[in-house]
Amino acid sequence: MAEDMAEETAHGRGKMAGDPVFFDRRELFTILDLYGRMVAAGQWRDYGIERGADHVAFAVFRRASEHPLYRIVKRPALRRRQGQYAVIGMDGRILRRGHDLASVLEVLRRKMLRALD
Repeated sequence: MAEDMAEETAHGRGKMAGDPVFFDRRELFTILDLYGRMVAAGQWRDYGIERGADHVAFAVFRRASEHPLYRIVKRPALRRRQGQYAVIGMDGRILRRGHDLASVLEVLRRKMLRALD
């Protein structure tokens, strides 16, 4: 039975290894807060949520018909290694990776401040 259980979640509940990956409410609130600020600044205009077998990604677009500017990705399998959150740029480079979503999103907040100056 212990082999069937994956890592513990932040809420103390076990998660099955084959369960789908989603952003929880707190994570989504943090991402949408940044998204709203960037829309108000005129930098971003659209978003999409992509779900894979082992990850979920929040993609932001300048226009709806373009490739995403950034993808905010959650991969729980990397939780104990380099961190489950990552920000990936348009060219596929990982801009920042870590264990804390707010600190990973800081790379995008700094870009927003530069764009407003």
